[in-house]
Amino acid sequence: MNQIDPSAIGQLFTDARTHAAWQDRAVPDSVLKDLYDLMKWGPTSGNSTPARMVFVRSPAQKAVLLECMAPGNVEKTRTAPVTAIVAYDLAFFEHLPRLFPHADMRTGFAANPERAARAALMNGSLQGGYFILAARALGLDCGPMGGFDAEKVNAAFFADSTWRVNFICNLGYGDAARLHPRGPRLSFDEACRIV
Repeated sequence: MNQIDPSAIGQLFTDARTHAAWQDRAVPDSVLKDLYDLMKWGPTSGNSTPARMVFVRSPAQKAVLLECMAPGNVEKTRTAPVTAIVAYDLAFFEHLPRLFPHADMRTGFAANPERAARAALMNGSLQGGYFILAARALGLDCGPMGGFDAEKVNAAFFADSTWRVNFICNLGYGDAARLHPRGPRLSFDEACRIV
């Protein structure tokens, strides 16, 4: 593989920002489908791919979601063109015979719900990162959030399923004029060791 163009690195990482204010510009369904079709190729252990998405756009469903959000996240979610509930499926292993036909991985997860839940969260979180990068690659801005009541989200959107919320991410075209100054990051020496 070759290194990608520096402008692409900028779009994905160094120039990209977390947005809280949005342009009045719709995100077409076709872009959401392209987003999923791009992010699904990111690696997960055993090709488990437990991430599941609910794209909330309708006013009625947005109202339900807003009841689950922390006060500081209500307005940014209300005004976002689309809000993704990034979830994971606790029963992801039911798809393993098709997704990972090389070995029987289903049986071990089915017999151990704690192990399955850890794997679902870990691999679903990996896919959540791919989701943000895929959105940025397609020209969308993202506003990922952890400020919400998970029990309320699960009850409102996943009551009759094995899906559970991981995080929530607003999507759209951000209003760059309303960005805060960029926060610092830890240096290599603060966050890494080579052993």
